[in-house]
Amino acid sequence: MEERKRILLLGGTGAIGTHTAPELLRRGFSVVVTSRSEHAPDGSGVEYRQGNAKDDAFLDALLAEEFDAIVDFMIYSTEAFSKRVDKLLSHTKHYVFLSSYRVYGDCGCAPITEESPRLLDSVDDPAYLKTDEYGLAKARQEDLLKASGYPSFTIVRPSIAYAGDRFQLGTMEANEFLVRALNGKTVVFPKEMLDRRAAMTWAGDVGRMIARLVLNEAAYGETYTAASAETKTWNNVLKIYQKILGFRVKYVPLSVYESIVGRPWQIRYDRMLHRIVDNTKILRATGMRQSELMPLYDGLRIELGRFAADPHYKPVDEAMQKRFDEACAQAAQPKEPPKPKEPPKQEPQEPGKPGVFARLNDYRRRHVLKKVVKQKLYRIAPLRKAVQGVKRLLKKH
Repeated sequence: MEERKRILLLGGTGAIGTHTAPELLRRGFSVVVTSRSEHAPDGSGVEYRQGNAKDDAFLDALLAEEFDAIVDFMIYSTEAFSKRVDKLLSHTKHYVFLSSYRVYGDCGCAPITEESPRLLDSVDDPAYLKTDEYGLAKARQEDLLKASGYPSFTIVRPSIAYAGDRFQLGTMEANEFLVRALNGKTVVFPKEMLDRRAAMTWAGDVGRMIARLVLNEAAYGETYTAASAETKTWNNVLKIYQKILGFRVKYVPLSVYESIVGRPWQIRYDRMLHRIVDNTKILRATGMRQSELMPLYDGLRIELGRFAADPHYKPVDEAMQKRFDEACAQAAQPKEPPKPKEPPKQEPQEPGKPGVFARLNDYRRRHVLKKVVKQKLYRIAPLRKAVQGVKRLLKKH
């Protein structure tokens, strides 16, 4: 009997990794997952190794065991990755690198393909290019793989993936917006982002895609965008969240949102760009079809239902929550009441010529008015004739 091939998932306990591991098991592989937290055996067949995969001693001990493939979910700085890329590539038959769709530049409303320009190659922004921001770091690490001389790697660029405790709205994570939505607080969202199109994919579908690429020789040296072709505006995504969870939203200018949340590069070079994905290449490589992928509404309804039943957040930034509260309170302040209108100015009477009724005492005024009503003088048209009728009555009294 042929020995099962062993797959190592570095940092495989996140939204995508927790779906990739069982898919690999179903495909007949033996799976080892690293995690900084302790995991008791769960009967799934996944073997957990506790430790930090960024620690060289821990990684060296793992690699000495020999794995047929490594799927790397870790987030590195470009400098850190440059120091271990050769080690990772030389200790396995197939290295799968989790990049991100955030490497792509501005494609306008055109669908993104694997050949679309990357931010690293197309942006003319010296201040941004000096950073190692996530989208740039992943692109630089892709380049290190391509320059390594090893042919047996595959680059996977997932879109926004959701599942478990991983949900995103704009640039906000679950511990920033869901913690408010599930506790009856108003969620803040930037007006300018509402019409931008987003690509969100259920992590279970991304996990299936990755599992079908592992040790697939046709995928060696290739790059794939792992995403659903379904696209929604952020306004659509927000309405789905609202429909499922029922919370209030306060729309604010982008500048106010950025002052609260930060992350200016992610806002400018990802969320404010249209993200429409052409997933033809990965569907062809994995034998999957778009119709098999989870629709966004259904996926969020299922995953949010599970999460809401047992919320578990990463540490909440209380300072950010306070800024959200202040923005909502400021926006909720009523406007200044309108100033009362000044009474219409009356034309001054000439001295010595008081108004018609001013010449009468109260009793005579009431008497005259009764006559006006009785004789229906108020119905006489034009009005000038009615006034003349009143004056005739006054002369008689």
